[in-house]
Amino acid sequence: MIYPQFILEGTKKKFFALLIDPENYTEKALSTTIKIANQNKTDLILLGGSLVSETLDRPIEFIKALTNIPVFLFPGSLLQLSGKADGILLLSLISGRNPEFLIGNHVLAAPMIKKYGLETIPTGYILIGNSNTGVEYMSNTSPIPSNKKDLAVATAMAGEMLGHKLIYLEGGSGAKQPIPKETIRKVKMNISIPLVIGGGIRTGKDAHMAYKAGADIIVVGNAIEKDPELITEITYQKSKFN
Repeated sequence: MIYPQFILEGTKKKFFALLIDPENYTEKALSTTIKIANQNKTDLILLGGSLVSETLDRPIEFIKALTNIPVFLFPGSLLQLSGKADGILLLSLISGRNPEFLIGNHVLAAPMIKKYGLETIPTGYILIGNSNTGVEYMSNTSPIPSNKKDLAVATAMAGEMLGHKLIYLEGGSGAKQPIPKETIRKVKMNISIPLVIGGGIRTGKDAHMAYKAGADIIVVGNAIEKDPELITEITYQKSKFN
């Protein structure tokens, strides 16, 4: 493995990943955000979104000129592939029953991923929540309701048994609430691979709750677009657990 060993062994340490949707940033705003990410020793940058209309080569090159933080693809579609990235979270939407997001798109993408030589981390992606989000709409799947903790746990367990290296609980872009702490806690108790939490985290308090409940990696995107200084708050909360 070239880079993600720190992620795959991340159960002993907490990490923070900055999610960047290039459609939502000007170059000036992105420069400011990356500067703050560097100052706070952000662990990982994830790049992607529900609707990205242009190739990711240029934004990746722009980001890499500003930082040494590894950049991994967080693809919302087959169009979001680039050989400029350090790797990819290969997401399988195991909470849904849409075959295209379970395996179909992966079959189409696999030759290109191999051609690019991207470091690949197979990730069991689980949508949690009761409200409409971009992920739910684009994937044409329903999330696991927030009050169905046992179903979330069983799905995460199945994801690990199927060979995924990460379990990602996703509240969805624009989620009104973060993943409930009891859901995080129960899922973490029943898997041995790192647990990623994203969606609905808007404050340092939200981040602290997720880390304390059992999150190994927290991913924040939308809230940082509005307030880049939130990176400082999140990394401060992270430091309390490392």
